[in-house]
Amino acid sequence: MSNPTTSRYLQPNQAQQRPPNTFEDLLGDALERAFASGITELAPLVNYLNQSGPLGPNGQPWTEHSFEAEINKLGV
Repeated sequence: MSNPTTSRYLQPNQAQQRPPNTFEDLLGDALERAFASGITELAPLVNYLNQSGPLGPNGQPWTEHSFEAEINKLGV
């Protein structure tokens, strides 16, 4: 049984202002898969996203710049 005092701090979406949209869900899933496979550097991460999807928010392949801009926009 979880302790109610500490479990309130274990809410991964506690700062979320709204539910994620489909693009954000797909991007999050792809990032989780990339991190799980050991990818931790930006260039390989961008390459992974370009191979596995989703495409960037403008429908174009990711670049390091577009990925950084999108992550900053999303507030991650």
